[in-house]
Amino acid sequence: MNSPLKVHLEHYEGPLDLLLDLIRSQKIDIRDIPIAQITSQYLAALDRAREMDLDLGAEFVFMAATLIHIKSRMLLPTDPELSQGETDEDPRQELVERLLEHERFKNAAEMLQQKRLIEENVWSNPQMRHFASDDDDPGLDVNLFDLVKSFGEVIDRARSRPVYEVDTEEVSVGDMVVHLRALLENTRRDKPLFILQVLQQQRSVRAMICLFLAVLELVKMQAVEILQKDLFGEMALRRKEGLAVVTPAEAGLIEEDYK
Repeated sequence: MNSPLKVHLEHYEGPLDLLLDLIRSQKIDIRDIPIAQITSQYLAALDRAREMDLDLGAEFVFMAATLIHIKSRMLLPTDPELSQGETDEDPRQELVERLLEHERFKNAAEMLQQKRLIEENVWSNPQMRHFASDDDDPGLDVNLFDLVKSFGEVIDRARSRPVYEVDTEEVSVGDMVVHLRALLENTRRDKPLFILQVLQQQRSVRAMICLFLAVLELVKMQAVEILQKDLFGEMALRRKEGLAVVTPAEAGLIEEDYK
């Protein structure tokens, strides 16, 4: 019998973070989660947290109920009225999609932390009346994780609207790289292209995620920089000379990294 996993709940930002770690640490295929095993381990982690008098957030408890519900649905017999070739919808599918989405955000946040190149191209200056030129002293560094947090908040708001639940768009990160280049080329250099405004114009959660990743890719390529006109103000993009080399072919190569 396998020894129980040692999990410290205070190290996790939320239930998806905990679930993802349970899955990855055991090299489990995220698209074929052994729901009974993972549910048992998740509940055991919550029990240990209670024993340590840790304050469990409502989201951890709600996820426990969700896992138990999925587990119970998987115990139900197959619908005999389904025609040959048809199968019941996998009760795990929505959870799998949420985990994959969370993992992308998590990886993006880690990339922001690890890539000094990005930090060197993100600036803010609370005294600026206009966006500074490349030769000006840019002032204070933007908190990079504010960018990740802002994107996450918009995604959460989008999920609360039923229209975003149906996602039929086949948009990709490469598509969004091309889209952002077009927007930037049609925006005067002294005018801001506000990131969150572009994000909120997207019609699906998938498109929002691809846009977020496209922004990170362009910053990494030194094709754009991220600016703040005011302290705690909205973040905006400004094109750099490197944007000229971001061709559709280059965008296609970027997309390959996400397959």
